[in-house]
Parts: sequence; structure tokens; C-alpha cells
Amino acid sequence: MEQWIQNYAPVGDSILLSALVAAIPLALLFYLLAVRRTPGHIAALTGTLTSLVLAIFVWGIPVEKGVSATLMGAAFGLFPIVWIIITAVWIYNMTVESGEFEIIRNSLAGLTNDRRLQAIFIAFAFGSFIEGTAGFGTPVAITAAMLVGLGFNPLYAAGICLIANTAPVAFGAIGVPITTAASVSGLDVNHISSIVGRQLPFLSIIVPFWVCCTMCGVKKTLEVLPAILVSGLCFAASQFVFSNFHGPYLPDIMSAIVTIIGLFILLRFWKPKNEWHFPDEKVSLEIKKYSSSQVLRAWSSYIFLAIMVFIWGLETFKGLGFVKAATFVFEWPWLHNLVAKAAPIVKETTPYGAKYTLNLLASGGTAILIAGLIASFCMPKYGLGKAIACFARTIKQLRFPILTIATILGLAYIMNYSGMSSTLGLAFTETGWWFPLFAPLIGWLGVFLTGSDTSSNALFCGLQRSTAEALGLDPNLTVAANSSGGVTGKMISPQSISVATAATNLIGKEGNLFRFTLKHSIAMTVVVCIITLLQAYWLKGMLPPYTP
Repeated sequence: MEQWIQNYAPVGDSILLSALVAAIPLALLFYLLAVRRTPGHIAALTGTLTSLVLAIFVWGIPVEKGVSATLMGAAFGLFPIVWIIITAVWIYNMTVESGEFEIIRNSLAGLTNDRRLQAIFIAFAFGSFIEGTAGFGTPVAITAAMLVGLGFNPLYAAGICLIANTAPVAFGAIGVPITTAASVSGLDVNHISSIVGRQLPFLSIIVPFWVCCTMCGVKKTLEVLPAILVSGLCFAASQFVFSNFHGPYLPDIMSAIVTIIGLFILLRFWKPKNEWHFPDEKVSLEIKKYSSSQVLRAWSSYIFLAIMVFIWGLETFKGLGFVKAATFVFEWPWLHNLVAKAAPIVKETTPYGAKYTLNLLASGGTAILIAGLIASFCMPKYGLGKAIACFARTIKQLRFPILTIATILGLAYIMNYSGMSSTLGLAFTETGWWFPLFAPLIGWLGVFLTGSDTSSNALFCGLQRSTAEALGLDPNLTVAANSSGGVTGKMISPQSISVATAATNLIGKEGNLFRFTLKHSIAMTVVVCIITLLQAYWLKGMLPPYTP
């Protein structure tokens, strides 16, 4: 089959005009979600069909390649992403059905019944640990479900978990986004890790404050300032130290552990003067006492989950023979190496590979599945039969989010393989001297499109390096900024929003959640953009030494 070469300026040979046309599916998604508040699966289907039509009739990708790219994206959405979401929500559902979540709720209330502190502890600290070990939507699925189970307003539970899941994203899944950025750009992985570790701590230190302000405003937030300072400083300092002096693999995991320990110690000696709850919440002052063994048993589901996803993230585990034997790699039909990238995205025409990996044992979702199966035997009067029945009900519960995620990944892949995403990225390179200000926006756009900082780095880090070198800038800075900027796009990605609505039973309310997180995403992105611009010209001393 003949190879098709991407064209990045199909509309009047103008990159800017072509970018405006390429943005139509994204603008349509914004409109349907933010203005019309359309259910996520309908918005995603509309955007994907629009992208496919533009890819075929404007960018010129052959029909069979365009359809094939869309189907490959849908397949990636189903596995591993949907697989992770189903298993994560399934564990939560089992803990509720078995009555164990009531014990979890009371144990947290014994530590603190204040909603602000529970949000910091679960959404920020515990969520960061899960992000560091598993990534790919897992932390939001788990923490949002936990907060709803504790009595949080579902919209706020989903929204604050998405906001909290920003600072750790660049080092998620044991550093995969950073290693991907280094691989695609050809730059040193530890150098990129160091720069990201000199950008994101400025965001990390304010995220707990941001989360609380979103819930209750500045005045009520200041009442828990000691907890905010402890969590923000513990996380930011650990993130800087490990990213600069160890590498990209442990910053999230160690920062989360240090933060959890710091909060535990603080809450032993300090409590807020006034306990805060949502205005419309029915507050129960009764806290039942359970034995240590009952509390440990109730938390065992999440203890097993944390252990399993940590083991699954280790390269040693991934290299085991039986794990490799259950990994199947397919060359996707009518697509693999049949599309070619062209200059200026790459230096010379390069085949665009399309291999689909079905890693049945190595997937994070499988780790969660095994954790859930083990935990089901620890739940009183539960067992395997009820666990299987609960799994079937969970799939039915998530049918619309499953469709949304598969469809939105189809949109991302058709935009990637047709060259539409690259057209949008190239438009930002026309900014010249101002490019460092816009470099994080490219990463932000990539994560909005794909739902993944890893995918955004794979898509745009080559472009970031070539543009920076052409402008005489440090390419390590712009490549790092792609990842740092990408983390702020996570909360508005349709994929992430679908995960959050599925976990909080807000299916069909994706538009409301999108409106909730949009202003926060934009504000955080501006922070990263300004930091990158300052580091490019006036604060170069903040960066590790670089010799072209």
C-alpha cells in the first residue's frame, strides 16, 4: 500500500489559516461541553466525526488510513485506559457493597472530619502516590470515588480531584512522561527532569491552597493554613530534590509519601478551630469506633492496590518472562508506516509507526484487578461470586464513559496521523521571541487532545526541540515546558472528565464539570507560561547548565 506524506498547511499554503481549520473540532468540543453542556459521549462523537471529515477532505489522508487511525485510538482508549477505570471503580464499588467503606469513612473522620483536610489528604497526597505509580487516569478514578463515598458533593469531588491531579502528572507512572520526552527529543532525560523539577514545584506548593479555595473561599482556607503549608512544602521540596538529584522515576512517589507522613504528624498535634463542611451537606457528628484490625481490613483494598501498582511500575517486573509472554504487539492494519511525517516536524520524511500493544499482565488495570480479587476475600461475607457480579454492574455503570473515552482517543489519533495536531503546534512556532511563553501551551493542547502528558510529549517534543534550536533557545527548557504545561491541560481533557464523572456518578454532566475546571486550567497554564518565559531570558540561572 502506498505511503501517504503529511501536509501541514493544506489551506492556501498558510500554516495559520490551516491551524484555524484544524481547531474546528476542538472549538466544537469546547462549545458542546462548556456552552451547551452536552453529554460527553455525544460531544466526543461529534468532534471525532468532524475531525475525520476534515482529515480526509482537507488534509487529504486516504479514507482507509483515516478510519484505521480513528479505530486504533478507540482501541487504545479501551485498553489500557478504560481497563484501568473499570477496575478502579470496581474496587470502590466493592468496598461500598461490603460495608467496608463505612469503616474507611469513620477512620478518616477520626483523623479529621474536616472536608478541606480530607481533600488535601486524599485528592492531593494519596492521589499523587497513585499518579506516581500508575498514572493514566487511575488517581482521579480512585480519589473522586472515595471523596463521594465520604459525603462530598459529587461535582466538587470530581473537580477538586482533577485540580489536585496536576502537580504530579509530569512524573506520573514512574516517570514515563519525562522519559518519553527525552526519547522523542533526543535530549538527556536527567536534564529534562531537573528543569521540570524547577518549574512544577512553584505549582505544587500552591495546589493545596488552590484546592481549598475552590471548595470554600480564601477566608475558610486560611483556617487550615498549617496543613496547606505542610502539604505544599513537603511535596514541592521533595519533588525538587528527587527530580534534580535522582531522576524522573521517584519524585511523585516519594513526594506523596513525605506529604502523607507530614500531614499525619501535623494532625496528631493540631486541628482546625472550626470544622468545615459543604453548606448543603447533612453533617453527622457520630463517629463509630472500630478496632485496629477492622480499620486495617477495610483499608486493605487500597493497601493492596498501592502495593500492586507500585510493583507493576517496576522495570524488573515488566522484564519478567511470563509478563513479556502475555504482551502482544500488533502492527495496526492500513496504518503502520503507511503515513509519513515531514519537515519541519522532522528533519526528513520519516515513517509514522502504528503499533498497538496488548500487555495483558503488565497493564496497570490488571494490577488493580488482582488487588481487588485479593481484597474480595478479606471483605466479610463477600467473596469471589459477589466480586464478579459487582464487576458486571460496574461495566454497565460505565457504559457511557467507555464510549466517550474510546471516541475521544479516536479524535486524538486521527488528528495526529492526519497532521492536524502538528499544524496546530506549528502555528505556535510562528511566535518567534515569544515562543517560550507559548511552549507550555503546546503541551497543554496535546494533553487536552490525548488526555495524557506522555502522549503530548510524544507528539510535540521533537517540534519543541527543533523550534528552540532555530530560535537560539535552550531546547531542554521548551521540551520540559511541554510536559509542565501539559499537566494543567489534564483537568479539562474530555478523557479525564469522563473518568471523573464515571467515578462520581455524574454521567451526562460532563459539560458542568468542564465549566468547573476550565478557569482553573487556564489560570494554572498562565503560571507555567510565565515561569518558562522568565527562565528563558531573565532567570536563566534557575536552570541547570546547558552547552549547545
